[in-house]
Amino acid sequence: MNDVTAPTGSPTGRVVLLTTSHRVAPGLLSWPAWQALREADRVLCADGAHPQLPYLREAGIRVEESSPAAEDLLTACAGGHTVVVVATGEGEPALTDGLARLAGSGRVAMPELELLPASYDLPGARLLDLIQVMDRIRRECPWSSRQTHKGLAKYGIEEAYELVEAIEDGDRDELREELGDVLLQVVFHARIAEEDEDAPFSIDDVAATIVTKLIHRHPHVFGDATATTPEEVKAHWLRTKAVEKQRESVTDGIPLHQPGLALAAKLSSRVRSAGLDVPLPAAEGIGYELLTLAARAEAEGIDPEAALRAAARVYRDAIREREK
Repeated sequence: MNDVTAPTGSPTGRVVLLTTSHRVAPGLLSWPAWQALREADRVLCADGAHPQLPYLREAGIRVEESSPAAEDLLTACAGGHTVVVVATGEGEPALTDGLARLAGSGRVAMPELELLPASYDLPGARLLDLIQVMDRIRRECPWSSRQTHKGLAKYGIEEAYELVEAIEDGDRDELREELGDVLLQVVFHARIAEEDEDAPFSIDDVAATIVTKLIHRHPHVFGDATATTPEEVKAHWLRTKAVEKQRESVTDGIPLHQPGLALAAKLSSRVRSAGLDVPLPAAEGIGYELLTLAARAEAEGIDPEAALRAAARVYRDAIREREK
């Protein structure tokens, strides 16, 4: 082992561990990072294929392909020198553990140690990882590579119901997981859509579409309109949506394949919002009784589907209690 004990009174130098995000384009580094690189006596990187290296060399930074031990770094810093280590994707755990071990020993004079993030993830950056993972799965997985929009449709419905269940149960961990499962469905369908020969689109097109829609339907946020109550916001939304869709009926756009109670409540909501006077069908039968109950629930601000699920859970618990 090298003798890393610095002579009494001599400066011990500085070690800078430079980290970067693979989700940010190489070469887009922070100003403090560029300063540290230009002022360093030596710049080291264990990965000769590190994506940052071509850009550093283009900027005139001399980078040595080296994987020094902690003791070697202390020797390199002796005399007040600064060494920048461009971290690999793993973050150099062996090096940092070695430096921590030396610092904890109390037997050596340690240089100044600095962790310097050179690029940062923006909010939503992990979505890029999801897109990359989905792309590889689509190409290499025997099951995923054969899926179609129609084939996946049932999973979208299942995941949506599981999300609702997590929300109603109040389980935060389950909620996070189910949101991920729903997000996967969106990314999966968008990846399949890229392969369409006639009308391909990507996840970026999906995001651009919803961004445009949200901005247009929130003139009180992105424009000059004013809305101070939820009711005014809803009125803005309905007006802009009506202009966009140019629908002939208030029932246009209501999915008829949704659960019956939800469908009945949605129809009732559209009629009430439009100010129409449309009496409920005066017919007999359980279906018409349910229709009346769903319309009444909607008018009272109650989601009939959620109310029925809550009652069904109580019934389920009663069944289990009787079974004991």
